[in-house]
Amino acid sequence: MTTTQPGGIQHATERPDDPAARPAPPGQEPPAAAAPPKDKRIMALRMFATSITVFTVIGHLFLGFEQSPITPIVAVLVGYALDLILETLDAKAAGRTPGYAGGRQRLIDHLLPTHIAGLACALLLWGNESLWPYLFAVTIAVSSKYLFRLTVRGKKRHFLNPSNLGIAVTLAMFPWVGISPPYHFTNNSTGTIDWLIPLGILMAGTMLNARLTGRWPLIMAWVTGFAAQAVLRWLILDHALVAALLPMSGVAFILFTNYMITDPGTTPSKHRNQMVFGFTTAAVYGLLVSFHVVFGLFFALVITCMLRGLVLLVTPWFASRGGGADAPAAPAAPAPSTS
Repeated sequence: MTTTQPGGIQHATERPDDPAARPAPPGQEPPAAAAPPKDKRIMALRMFATSITVFTVIGHLFLGFEQSPITPIVAVLVGYALDLILETLDAKAAGRTPGYAGGRQRLIDHLLPTHIAGLACALLLWGNESLWPYLFAVTIAVSSKYLFRLTVRGKKRHFLNPSNLGIAVTLAMFPWVGISPPYHFTNNSTGTIDWLIPLGILMAGTMLNARLTGRWPLIMAWVTGFAAQAVLRWLILDHALVAALLPMSGVAFILFTNYMITDPGTTPSKHRNQMVFGFTTAAVYGLLVSFHVVFGLFFALVITCMLRGLVLLVTPWFASRGGGADAPAAPAAPAPSTS
């Protein structure tokens, strides 16, 4: 704390309630400053990246993943290169420091979302022997973070789930490309292992979302909504109830629930809004399946993210109308150093 004396000279004064400002007793070390709080978003990204990397390695070595082992490697490397190029160009255009600048750890943390997107596209898509569909999906995923943005509270943010968008666009544009078959994730496992793999993924994903991302209301709403739409299709459209509920028992559904739909960067933070997001995704999925649209999980999430983007776009307009024409505009927050 400083006080200004006549003549404009500033003198430091100690605050009696600040332990760090008090002189240390003789023979004792001065109290250390409090450590800055950990960024839960970065911690979650690190855990996500570690989980999907371990699962990919184990899958190719032991579980019988059918994609070529070179697929995830090339997908990640292409994603890295594209992200660094786009981040450099975006930072130069905005007159800011690139998000990867500031040391090795800053570079690693910046590339974590791209790492996750690259492995997710390589894990969930099936492009036969061709490599380029995976690279196309990764290109869409990484580029979308820079192309589809909205200004929210003075900050530019992407609102479309990158991995999901890349997969959905690839499936829509190339009908011969599909998703990994259901047996893909437990191809070489039998007996108890077949149950332990989805159980382990479910437990790890649930702990991660409960402790770090805080997206457990979204998960609960999504799972409840998925079961509800299955029952409604059974009652109204005479669909087979067991067949409608069966996707919930697969590894693909567990991965989608814990690692795709819960993306912190493209989902709401408030619990109520998370529940709306989860129920909406389930409802859109039910409508798509009723109209015989395949790959409904991915397309439903794209549509829900677009609806959320529309809400974010029109909310400031309604807020300004509600505040009156003479209400002063709130100053915009400075742009963040990372995107």
